Amino acid sequence: MLWHHQEAVHCQPPPATEASLTLDELELLSLFLEPAARIISNSDSMDERKRRRMISNRESARRSRLRKKKKQEELTKELSRLTEENRELQNRLNQTMSWCYMVRRENERLRSECIALATGLSDLYRISSNIGNGVQ
Repeated sequence: MLWHHQEAVHCQPPPATEASLTLDELELLSLFLEPAARIISNSDSMDERKRRRMISNRESARRSRLRKKKKQEELTKELSRLTEENRELQNRLNQTMSWCYMVRRENERLRSECIALATGLSDLYRISSNIGNGVQ
């Protein structure tokens, strides 16, 4: 836009000269000039609205970038926390599996010992039964 005025343009009749316009001609001319002045004024208010909207959009974009940055930081923190939690859980799982392996080995040893003791006890019963029957 070429016109950046805040107030309406008011036309004053030119000073009287030999080539002056008549009163009717001046009134007719003012009818044409007043809408032009209103258009310029409306144009200025539209420019002002566009400027305010542009500022508002920039501020909105800035707030959006800040929200995005904050969300990114929160996600980064959560990633670190979950990574650490995962590491701790893996360590606990490894310890539990190691303990389970040791318990199974001990269980196998005890079963073998139980079988050996049961066999020995069976032998002792047989021997004591043979002694009780008079067989040596």
